[in-house]
Amino acid sequence: MIKTVPPAALSETVADTALLALATRLAGEAAELIRDIRARGFATETKSDRSPVTEADHAAERHILSGLRAATPHIPAIGEEEVAAGVTTEPGPVYWLVDPLDGTREFVAGRDDFTVNIGLVRHGRAVLGAVALPAYGQIYAGLAGVGASVTDREGTRPIHAVSPGPEGLRVLASRHYSDDPRLKAWLAGRVVASVGNIGSAAKFVRVAEGAADFYPRLGPTMEWDTAAPQAVVEAAGGAVLDEHGAPLRYGKPGWLNPPFQCRGLLAEEARAP
Repeated sequence: MIKTVPPAALSETVADTALLALATRLAGEAAELIRDIRARGFATETKSDRSPVTEADHAAERHILSGLRAATPHIPAIGEEEVAAGVTTEPGPVYWLVDPLDGTREFVAGRDDFTVNIGLVRHGRAVLGAVALPAYGQIYAGLAGVGASVTDREGTRPIHAVSPGPEGLRVLASRHYSDDPRLKAWLAGRVVASVGNIGSAAKFVRVAEGAADFYPRLGPTMEWDTAAPQAVVEAAGGAVLDEHGAPLRYGKPGWLNPPFQCRGLLAEEARAP
């Protein structure tokens, strides 16, 4: 029998803790499905926006959406692949946002930086999220006002964003924009220790755990790309800010995000004298 999470029987924090546990479990199960499909091989198709999609994307999304809708029928669940297929789900004031395989290009290319993202949005804010990295056996989880953690082969432990060291910012950028002149212009005048290029929401969680300091996103992303990892970053003490310096919000037309910056603690201080 499926155990449901009641909408109002518990306090919000206790209820959100249960919702995060649900998201974390489903992200881990989806990660296992993705690993199995990767091991046996898969075909790749091209969507209307020319982005790739695989059997792993579809299988992971079916599993996640089925689990969310069974356990929380009172909360709409919106998945990237359903939206791409023309399936419309009205969000309401509280809703799930799911990217079943963020970084499909990385997955298809045989690289390891792809993720499973399950986030909960309440009144335009990403309040909790689970981000699994199937290739690394890691699951990151975060709940606003409570904290963030990572679970791996060594168990579960808290994570925290950090301030940049005196050597400067450790910057992560998307592979698609590694040679973008806007990135070079943005970095000008800042003390930069390193610039790395990896795909997917893995960049967010590396900031959340203190392994990187800054991730500026210059190109378009969708809300399901960012809801879960933003919740993890903010729960770890970092921030995800739009081009006006305000926290990135949700429920925008077409689910489209503006440029944003993901940062650890006090990253704005790391400027050249």
